[in-house]
Amino acid sequence: MKWTKQKVNNLFFFLGVAVVVVMLFTFDVSFVELWQHLCHAGYWLIPIIGIWALIYAINAWAWLVIIRGNDPDDTPLSLLRIYRLTITGYALNYATPVGGLGGEPYRIMELSKDIGNQRAASSVILYAMMHVLAHFTLWFSTIFLYLALAAIGDLPFTMGTAVVLAVVAVFCIIAFYLFSKGYRHGLAFKLIRWLGKIPGLRGWSGRMLERHSEALHNIDRQIAALHKQDKRAFYVSLLLEYMARLVQSLEIMFMLLLFGIDCGGGFSGLTLTFFHSVLILSFTTLLSNLIGFLPMQLGVQEGGFVISIAAMGLSPAVGLFVSIICRVREIIWIVIGLALMKIKS
Repeated sequence: MKWTKQKVNNLFFFLGVAVVVVMLFTFDVSFVELWQHLCHAGYWLIPIIGIWALIYAINAWAWLVIIRGNDPDDTPLSLLRIYRLTITGYALNYATPVGGLGGEPYRIMELSKDIGNQRAASSVILYAMMHVLAHFTLWFSTIFLYLALAAIGDLPFTMGTAVVLAVVAVFCIIAFYLFSKGYRHGLAFKLIRWLGKIPGLRGWSGRMLERHSEALHNIDRQIAALHKQDKRAFYVSLLLEYMARLVQSLEIMFMLLLFGIDCGGGFSGLTLTFFHSVLILSFTTLLSNLIGFLPMQLGVQEGGFVISIAAMGLSPAVGLFVSIICRVREIIWIVIGLALMKIKS
């Protein structure tokens, strides 16, 4: 059977629908408890869910900066189209094991209709690298945020805390070094060769390298070109992705305010609450990405929220509430993303 792009699109769509159905029937709490949590959230669900429209818009903007950075004079793409592909791509990432095995191939397939296979592949790989780099930047910067809050007596600082922060710092520095090498030399060719070391993929990797060696090297040259020739596009995209993580922290902040946690209220209290939300997001995403082979990081995200919120001196019940509402929000946006797959643009 010949696999057309439409058939692949339908495969992604039905896979996403199947995963959503499974997730709904394997929720971590009963439907009665789930309903109670939703009632507790009340009207706050609107900004909690709605803020992701802004987050995805920032993600789309960052991706479009990369696409135009590769060839600013020949990019027949609107922000609206990239916005749609951003939402559908993340929906598939959430719904498939090993985040990225669903969303990234789909984005390449759809984007290749506009700018060709090689430019589509290089821009998607570059954006995926930028998205991950923004996470590492967040994790590294929040080390200093925690130290600052500890210095003013807002958060505890123990030997155990120092060890954890030091390990995270070393982890991020190593990652920054690897990213710098990847941006200077590209990594598409090396990635395919590395995948060949996985049992069952050796034959596929060999065929890819044999048939598409020149195309893979061209993709790597385009990846290296953005970092080398267009520093502005590189740093603007990174800044936008980092901003998206900060905006995402507002989702957690809204839920803390639901429980009356506002660090005393007023401007200073709300500012501290926001900083706490950034720290909670940072720790949770770090844990979720370390164990990223489960659909939607089932169980990992919940545990991450409970642990990180408890570490901030708050009740584990707050962590459970935050994780459940975030899971509901993810399912809603997965459904939106899957619906957008069937909307032509």
